[in-house]
Amino acid sequence: MNTMTLLSACSKGGVATVAKINATGPLKQRLISFGLMKGAEVKMLECALTNSTYEIKVGNMSLALRKEEAELIEVTNVR
Repeated sequence: MNTMTLLSACSKGGVATVAKINATGPLKQRLISFGLMKGAEVKMLECALTNSTYEIKVGNMSLALRKEEAELIEVTNVR
């Protein structure tokens, strides 16, 4: 069973598949332009000590997301 969780809940080194992006407008367009879309595989590279920022890898690109942005992304198949 594939349960959905938020990207912000993934641990360092974890890999997951994007199930849904709950952002709208320019933020959603920016995330999509970086390759962060439904079905994309993401890897959690780093989490700030305060969990305020996350570094993820999508394809060959590394992105830094704020906690608020990471909480808008639902993922599944977390491993």
